[in-house]
Amino acid sequence: MNTERREFLRQLTCVLPGLAALAQTASAQAPAKTPPPAHDMSAMPPGWMGKEVIAQVLYPGFTALDLIGPHYFLSSLMGAKVLLVAKSKELVSSDTGVKIMPDVTFAECPAALDLLCLPGGTTGTLAAMQDPETIAFIRKAGGEARVVSSICTGSLILGVAGLLKGKKATSHWLVKDLLHHFGATASDDRVVEDGNVITAAGVTAGMDFGLHMSLKWRDREYTDCLALLAEYDPHPPTTAGDPAKAPARVKQLMTDMLAGFHAKVETVLKGG
Repeated sequence: MNTERREFLRQLTCVLPGLAALAQTASAQAPAKTPPPAHDMSAMPPGWMGKEVIAQVLYPGFTALDLIGPHYFLSSLMGAKVLLVAKSKELVSSDTGVKIMPDVTFAECPAALDLLCLPGGTTGTLAAMQDPETIAFIRKAGGEARVVSSICTGSLILGVAGLLKGKKATSHWLVKDLLHHFGATASDDRVVEDGNVITAAGVTAGMDFGLHMSLKWRDREYTDCLALLAEYDPHPPTTAGDPAKAPARVKQLMTDMLAGFHAKVETVLKGG
């Protein structure tokens, strides 16, 4: 790598999110004249600028990090347009009370999406699974999208919409055993890609998913830039985040605490 290219990449790691936002703004304002970039972009590989249209779905009671984790990386893909989609444009409250403002409604969402992404949750996800309008939108949009994805228990919504049949998939460890109800095969991988369906495991796996999409749609160098910019190098003070490594007592405590949710989901899936 020559000196100019190395310096270019150093500068780029500082401005990727800003450039991505600039690219989104410019595309939204087309055919208005695009202002010249603040940095010399002549050394940028042509594959680093895309034009993907991405929809992340909001519903009451979703888990905020399931949305925000992937959003950080997806919105840093230069040229990509990320839309937050919901039934209405009213503020949508997450399961912890954080409120997010949608960009467009189901009716306003572009028809040809490059990526449809569903966050998970608990009681909010259960309600979304039983909401005809939400499922109808997911079924239609997912059927036309280039890639369909979910984070955590969001895979349950994809399953109800009929988008997991015959696919390998994952979900939060608590409900992974229920994926067979949708004709899916459960996987223990943190991010699972099968055809045009990509599912991520519980909550924080959404960040891995975001980097997975960067690697898929840009390249390793671009993805390394994003990871470095985010300083994404987890060193948690516990290994209990992996159900295979969690102490048996801890796993049992959490299983018992959430047993009611698991039972309710299973009842819905069995038609009860």
